[in-house]
Amino acid sequence: MRTERANGHGQADRRDPKVVVGAAIIDDGRVLACARAAPPEVAGRWEFPGGKVEPGESEPAALIRECAEELAVRVAVGERVGRDVRMAHGRSVLRVYTARLLHGDQPEALEHSALRWLSADELDTVDWLPADVPIVSALRPLLANS
Repeated sequence: MRTERANGHGQADRRDPKVVVGAAIIDDGRVLACARAAPPEVAGRWEFPGGKVEPGESEPAALIRECAEELAVRVAVGERVGRDVRMAHGRSVLRVYTARLLHGDQPEALEHSALRWLSADELDTVDWLPADVPIVSALRPLLANS
């Protein structure tokens, strides 16, 4: 997927969208959901932890870094979940991967207002951010089979 925008010379400039990665951390048939603390317009809504992929960084490396920064956990990154989800009017794309906790680590809400472990039957009990909704649908059968 590519987006176009005008450069300083009035010509279209094609750029790949920024990639945002998310972690569907699965443990014992449940997935970790995180409530946003900020900004105010999305505070209290739920998401998968993660963030932007930095230049020169692989998607799995970004996910490992983001989980350490946001949750103080080490994770092993697994397979992709669902499809690319366009965000920010096409300027960004969300890619979510399964992940599992390593070394008995337990997540801490360092950047979120709350954390919840949700089974397949509980996925609809939180107010997900719009970008995460398609991932929730793709995740449901994975949780039901784990």
